Amino acid sequence: MKSITPSLQNKSFKNIKKIKVFTLQNILNFVVAVLLVWVGAFIGFGYSQTGELPFNLEKSSFISNSITQKRVNQSDRLVGDPKSENNKVDFNSFWEVWGYLEKDYLEPEKLDAGKMVHGAIAGMTASLGDPYTAYLPPDDNLRSGEDLAGSFYGVGIELGYIDGTLAVIAPLDDSPAERAGAQAGDLIIHVRDDKKEFDEDTTGWSLDKAVNKIRGGKGEPVFLTLFRPDDKEKGSFEIEIIRDEIIVKSVKMEFVEHAGKKVAHIKLSRFGERTADEWDDIVTEILAERSSLSGVVLDMRNNPGGFFNTSITIASEFFKKGIVVSQKGKVQTQDFRARGKARLVGMPVVVLVNKGSASASEIVAGALKDNIGAKLVGEQTFGKGTVQDRRELSNGGGVHITIGRWLMPEGEWIHDEGIPVDVEVKGDYETEEDEVLLKGIEEL
Repeated sequence: MKSITPSLQNKSFKNIKKIKVFTLQNILNFVVAVLLVWVGAFIGFGYSQTGELPFNLEKSSFISNSITQKRVNQSDRLVGDPKSENNKVDFNSFWEVWGYLEKDYLEPEKLDAGKMVHGAIAGMTASLGDPYTAYLPPDDNLRSGEDLAGSFYGVGIELGYIDGTLAVIAPLDDSPAERAGAQAGDLIIHVRDDKKEFDEDTTGWSLDKAVNKIRGGKGEPVFLTLFRPDDKEKGSFEIEIIRDEIIVKSVKMEFVEHAGKKVAHIKLSRFGERTADEWDDIVTEILAERSSLSGVVLDMRNNPGGFFNTSITIASEFFKKGIVVSQKGKVQTQDFRARGKARLVGMPVVVLVNKGSASASEIVAGALKDNIGAKLVGEQTFGKGTVQDRRELSNGGGVHITIGRWLMPEGEWIHDEGIPVDVEVKGDYETEEDEVLLKGIEEL
């Protein structure tokens, strides 16, 4: 059973614009979809996950087909346990509201059938009051998968804002954007994509919109008009970028020397599909230098989580026996014990965390803290202590359902509280030094 937490950085750039004719078949399909989601709460799925989920809705066109005139039998609108009066749901009011909107809403061009259906399902999961139990429409579900896969088709730019303007925060090494000449700090003032048929200034764009517009299929060109503040005489200029597969590594390592010590600084940014293989390569490098190292600094700052099983594998590298994490479900509690190669047993380790360290990263931090007394340096963690199952739906979307709590080896549930650190250090973004890393090395 796998478990995941989507990364929050990668976004899907699939731009879908379809005309949907809302017929009786559409209505029946929707009712069936709602029933399937309801039934899905009680059946198993392929893997579990831990983490936070990005969510937004995509627009599609709407053509009215007098759906308020369509009627189904009363029995078809009742769902729930027939033995429980509280669980019987009558869909009459749902269709009444839909009909009122279709007939009387001031701006009918804003009536989007697809968005309304997605919103209805999303509202069903949201009614539970659990932010981690959520419905993802097809595009968002695709994004979630891409985030965990660590690869997508795009240009290879980390996007952000400089003084409110969309900007290149950094091009990835050897990415299509870097090869085309994009540089950190460039302002993106216009985007053109002939295949997607848009040619727009970026003023007022949200980050999600920018991601959707700029990402696209392999081999497809996109044109960015840039302005480089450091070279104002150049003025604005356009570059053509040919999209390609972008692979974002989840594990990076460098050897750092400080205070008379040489350490392996491992930056673990998420627990994705490629993480285990990337981790193996890193450990091989560390073992080759082991005799000269004072220890390992495992850096999981701003790591939002990922696959549950991968967190157990990585924690198990540092101790041979003991509980990594326990999962407490509706019926039983299951202990997940150390397993794997235990190649870094006996090597001193310090763990760097902050308020952006959540879910699977908290599992590893808690396991190392409770089992081998590893010091946590930085800031108290986020506090995500639940596990979700991810289930794929027939419409391409997905639903994430909380199925249990996870507990630290000594039984503590850190949900909404986080794990306190042993040494509190906040990074100073005004300096070039990484104060948290340097403190972590000193604590080895």
